[in-house]
Amino acid sequence: MPGILLGMVNPVLEELVSLSHKLGDPQNDLAILAEGNASARANERNFYVKASGYSMRDIGPDGFSLVLFEPILAALRDGDLSDVEVRELLSSSRADPDVYPRPSVETFMHAYLLSLPGVSVIGHTHPTPLISLLSIPDCRWISGQRLFPDEVVCCGPATAFVPYVDPGLPLALAIKDSVEEFIEMHEMVPKTIWLQNHGLIAVGRSVADVESATFMGIKSARVWLGALSTGKDLLPLTPDSIKRIHTRPDEHYRQELLWAIRNKG
Repeated sequence: MPGILLGMVNPVLEELVSLSHKLGDPQNDLAILAEGNASARANERNFYVKASGYSMRDIGPDGFSLVLFEPILAALRDGDLSDVEVRELLSSSRADPDVYPRPSVETFMHAYLLSLPGVSVIGHTHPTPLISLLSIPDCRWISGQRLFPDEVVCCGPATAFVPYVDPGLPLALAIKDSVEEFIEMHEMVPKTIWLQNHGLIAVGRSVADVESATFMGIKSARVWLGALSTGKDLLPLTPDSIKRIHTRPDEHYRQELLWAIRNKG
C-alpha cells in the first residue's frame, strides 16, 4: 500500500501494531513465539491481518497484510477447500501480492468476525490461564457463567464457545456457527469467544474494547482456576444479576471513562 511504502502514517496500522505489542508482551503471558494474531477493518473492501510467522511481540507495519474481504467470505460460504486451495486463496486475496506478505491461516475467522456489525478490531491470543481452563471438561458450561460484575461489563453476559477443530477454514466455520447461535440467543455479537484447548478471541469497535475484553477475560480465567482449586461449590452470578449489570449504563460509562483516562496517560 502506498501509505506503507512512502512512510506515511496509517492510523489503523499504528493502532494494530500497538495492540499486537501489548498482546505479545511476555509479561502478559498471552502469546509467545508466533502465537496469536490481530486484525482491523481498513475500509469496506479490505482489512489488515497479521501475516504468517511474525511475532506479536515485535511486529511492525510490514508484518500485516491488507486482504480483500470478498474472496475470503466467499470461501466461507463455499466451505470446502483443500489445503492447497487455502494457501492459494490466502496468497491471491492480498490487496497487492507484490507488497504484502501471505496472511495468517486464521484470516478466514478474522474476515467473518470483522464483517459483523460493530466489530472493527480483533485480538486472538493463547493465554496460559485460559488454556488451562479450556482443557477441563466443564469449560463449555463455564463460558456461559459470570463470577463478578466487571467480567460482565468487559466480556459480555456470556462467552461464545467453540469445540476444538483444526485451525484455518474449519475453525472459521465452527466460529461462525457458534457466533450465530450466540447472536440468536443473546441478540448481540459476543465480545469474547473461547476456543477449546486453543485460546481466546476478543472483538470490539476499538483497540480499547479488545484490550479490556482480553485482560478482563484473563482475570476471569485466574479467578475460575482459583475458585475451582478450593474444591468447594462455586457461586456464579445469577441470570438476573448478569442482565442487570449488562444493561446498567453507569457501569459501561465507568468502563469507557477508565479507558479514556488510561489512553491519555
